[in-house]
Amino acid sequence: MPARHQRLRGGDGALADALAAIRAELELPTAFPPDAEAEAERLAAAPPLPDADATDVPFVTIDPPGSTDLDQAIHLERDGDAIVVRYAIADVPAFVEPGGAIDAEARRRGQTLYAPDGRIPLHPVSLSEGAASLLPEQERAALVWTFRLDAAGEPSGTTLRRMRVRSREQLTYAEAQRRIDAGDAMLGLLREVGEARIALEEARDGASLDMPEEEVVHEDGRWQLRRRALLPVERWNAQVSLLTGMEAARLMLEAGVGILRTMPAPPDGDVRRFRREVEAIGERWEEGEHYGAFLRRLDREAPTTLAILQAARRLFRGAGYTVVTGATRPDDVEQAAIGAPYAHVTAPLRRLVDRYGLAICEAVADGREAPAWAVEGLEGLPEIMQSSNALAGRLERESVDAVEIAVLEDRVGEDFDAVVVERRDSGATIQLLDPPAEAGCDTDAEPGERIRARLVEADLGSRRLRFAQA
Repeated sequence: MPARHQRLRGGDGALADALAAIRAELELPTAFPPDAEAEAERLAAAPPLPDADATDVPFVTIDPPGSTDLDQAIHLERDGDAIVVRYAIADVPAFVEPGGAIDAEARRRGQTLYAPDGRIPLHPVSLSEGAASLLPEQERAALVWTFRLDAAGEPSGTTLRRMRVRSREQLTYAEAQRRIDAGDAMLGLLREVGEARIALEEARDGASLDMPEEEVVHEDGRWQLRRRALLPVERWNAQVSLLTGMEAARLMLEAGVGILRTMPAPPDGDVRRFRREVEAIGERWEEGEHYGAFLRRLDREAPTTLAILQAARRLFRGAGYTVVTGATRPDDVEQAAIGAPYAHVTAPLRRLVDRYGLAICEAVADGREAPAWAVEGLEGLPEIMQSSNALAGRLERESVDAVEIAVLEDRVGEDFDAVVVERRDSGATIQLLDPPAEAGCDTDAEPGERIRARLVEADLGSRRLRFAQA
């Protein structure tokens, strides 16, 4: 499920206290064990560097402002009718010693956790924000994917090698978009590749949720939500990551070893309910149009779009991990939202499973057997990731609830436009249109009905948000 990307600006007051209480209730880690920190400092002091040299390639990173855990760097160039995409991924497998203290703690954590008041990293920051991060003008170890793409965006050749790289610049999405709009030759190819890959996604009935970034700010004595729709470059950049995951899955399936990110297609009943919700919100959805195509064409500036994207999240449920072992292909290998087999391999600084997938793919691409530590580590890995995802989901939900209460607490007694999205044993769950909050409501209305809902309680201390049909 995609995150809401909320960030808190202004840390004083009841909301900060509520977010801190959520961390305490979830028993989130506050520090790394001393042995893991010591191991990270030792590795950071003498970072491993491969012999193969790609420091002449002018890679750049593209990330949100202020990012320091940089997993990916990119470079594109035209070669005749083809476009060559080089995608460097932080070589976390080179830093983490199998069975060591960092490895053990990473398997306990599973992933970096994100909350409006800060993140809880997967690895010690001396690695994740230092020696292993693809920071600008620093020589770093990376696993470099090279894709040769035809005019339609399909790969005609893929390689993966461990190499030394040196990123030239750390760009924000806004900076990258400005350069593309101004005619930057290299980054302009990212638009070409991204649009071609989006067309392929549509052809295979893929779907994506590009949720806006949210900043929670305290101004004029009240909390407010500011939302930023994703820039086109963010969608184009995401397509390169998806391409990498699809090629990784292909390598794993061909070799009969690896771990896939899978998700079933949404049940027909969920799609029908989503269609009713869309109609109640007032958006036109053509009969027979795939939900992925519908989501792609939504006007991101329309005030109802975020409510529709929120409602659509229910179509993206049931994701899991499937271990591939032996020559027998598993029955369920597709990630339905992508419309193809897919693996997580592009964010090893922030997600445990990527380290294993990368190590396996690098060996397979080089014609070697997958390393024993990576194959053995697949045991229990789906359960670790599912547990970690459940914790991340709970952190997100409870943080979002706290933020929504803070934003709405001085509006008790007001009426809001809303759509019923789910029946409960008592009442229902509603989706407000503006602000696009989700909450419980006392109503007999059925899913898909549009109602007026009155805010009757918004208490940050007890974290209760309740509406009743007006």
